[in-house]
Amino acid sequence: MQLKLDLQFFAGEKTEKATPKKRQDERKKGKVAKSQDVNTAFLLLFAFIILFVFGDSMKNSMMRLYEHTFTEFIHWDVTEETVHKVFSGAAMEVSKMLAPLMIIAIVAGFASNFLQIGFLFTTEPLKFDLKKIDPIQGAKRIFSLRALVELLKSLLKIVCIGAVTFTVIWIYKDDMMMLSFKTVDNALGFFGQVTMVMGITAIIVLLFLAVFDYAYQRYDYEKNMKMSKQDVKDEYKNIEGDPLIKSKIKEKQRQMATRRMMSEVPNADVVITNPTHFAIAIKYDEAKAEAPYILAKGIDEVALKIKEIARTNEVMTVENRPLARSLYRAVEIGDVIPEEFFQAVAEILAYVYKLEKKV
Repeated sequence: MQLKLDLQFFAGEKTEKATPKKRQDERKKGKVAKSQDVNTAFLLLFAFIILFVFGDSMKNSMMRLYEHTFTEFIHWDVTEETVHKVFSGAAMEVSKMLAPLMIIAIVAGFASNFLQIGFLFTTEPLKFDLKKIDPIQGAKRIFSLRALVELLKSLLKIVCIGAVTFTVIWIYKDDMMMLSFKTVDNALGFFGQVTMVMGITAIIVLLFLAVFDYAYQRYDYEKNMKMSKQDVKDEYKNIEGDPLIKSKIKEKQRQMATRRMMSEVPNADVVITNPTHFAIAIKYDEAKAEAPYILAKGIDEVALKIKEIARTNEVMTVENRPLARSLYRAVEIGDVIPEEFFQAVAEILAYVYKLEKKV
């Protein structure tokens, strides 16, 4: 009894790698190995590239908006129409400035996901599921090993980014102290330079951490995807069908094929026998084939059934042990007999035709 329980325990233990079918099913549900840190790093990288390329244009647009606000709008009377015009105009200018950044952010988001998991579109994660609001399951997720790992990752990122920020500021601290002696353009340029250095350094650190995070996500994904031996067997049954059911279907098919074969026996010209173990029903019809062909064949019980039907329908039975065994092994039902058996079969047919006075 204890041995049986142990076997059941090990059968339920998830030790097998996930099958391609399970991977495909889970992928359709949106469950894939993906690192959000990779997405964040790509997004920041592309964002800083856009700031580097369009930063000067954005600065000029902001300066024009600032100048226009304090030279043109300041003289307007405050009415509903002027307020609407001011806000709509400012919103349009800000939209133009931020459009490249927003577009590249969207592209970066799609690119980072595509690099990790390929093309995938599914609405399964959006479906309502009561398990998602189950407080017990929620508590398990909060106090799980994965939640602890995510917490440690977040703390590590905070420490690393904080260290990078502090280091860059410390390097440029003397220049920052002298900002009061710089012009507006020089001050903005300095802040832009410091921001770019700080951003690129932070991105490099995030990309480095993202590699380890992606490796962990792959490991965790593979671990959660593992199947027990029983799961693999059940999946195989679902795909290939239950072996018991398949055997019953095959047996049913054999019975139907046997019935069809037996229905052809009355049309035979002769049945060649062993006499007890083999029976071969042969027909010669010039309109259907150039040589005699096999209508039915069988051994043991099937052979007895063929001979019984032959007797009932007055089909001639001829005993020829070597020929019966050879034909059974060499020819399938519906096939024309091979050339090496022509003479032996022709002699038997001639004998049968003579007895039946067909010649």
